[in-house]
Amino acid sequence: MTVLQSLPRPKGTPDDSGHRFDAGRRWAASIDLGFRKDTPQDRRGDSERTRLVRARHSGPLRVQRPFYPEGGVCHVYLLHPPGGLVSGDELRIDATVEAGAHALLTTPAAAKLYRADSQGVAWGQHVRLKVANDGCLEWLPQETLCFDGSRGVQTTEIALDSDARCLGWEVLALGRPASQLPFVSGGIEQRFRLIRDGRPLWLERQPLDPTHPRFRGRWGQGGATVQATLWGGGLASPAECIEALRATLPASSSWAVTLRHDVLLLRYLGDSRNEAWELCQRAWDVLRPSLCARKACVPRIWLT
Repeated sequence: MTVLQSLPRPKGTPDDSGHRFDAGRRWAASIDLGFRKDTPQDRRGDSERTRLVRARHSGPLRVQRPFYPEGGVCHVYLLHPPGGLVSGDELRIDATVEAGAHALLTTPAAAKLYRADSQGVAWGQHVRLKVANDGCLEWLPQETLCFDGSRGVQTTEIALDSDARCLGWEVLALGRPASQLPFVSGGIEQRFRLIRDGRPLWLERQPLDPTHPRFRGRWGQGGATVQATLWGGGLASPAECIEALRATLPASSSWAVTLRHDVLLLRYLGDSRNEAWELCQRAWDVLRPSLCARKACVPRIWLT
């Protein structure tokens, strides 16, 4: 697979929002990861280990060496040394899990979306996940912190074969309320797309504009500063999973779970990053046995 790269526009060319910017300020980065289950010739003893067989990168995106805290599952930490996105930055992350393989991807720290420059130039982050039959991928990044005035687009695309499985989440905290710096300007757009065998099962576009009535209205964002979306595709028994979540997670009006076209969706809307993260992690504990017949194994990087 060819590494996806975002080529800089010529100087002074307008971006998609009509703003003009200097392409020399743009910092594009991409990474393309491939995971494959050991062949019988590769196996050591009775192990069926998933290996990272491709890690092509361009710009400041890297991975550490794979870890195997639970045997055959390949744990990989995605590193972005700048730690955040500013105007003109663009990240592209591709991960492909081949038939029968199992990978878990996470990040070592929260990502940051910084305030846009004086021209309002946007940043972009684009994630594409592909899972083949009998493969399993867990996409578990740590939270994203969005500063006031930030502008950009996040896209997440998941393509599953008929018997593939994938569970992931996105936790987003808006502004820095503890520093009296709320999210009152800028704009973020999140797009999710999950397809199975080419058939779309979950398509979503969510604009977050703090100046729009829906951001404050009770029928919309309701002024909440933290939100999270967790999805699960290919669970063994989605209906039983929903009942287990409702029985296990603390009752609260800040979260809800539903099933749409065999995709489980858990939503959080509130004001606590810690509450959102703990909810997602506890939900993962509940769902993982149905996803891959394994108990949750917390990545060590979360504990450092």
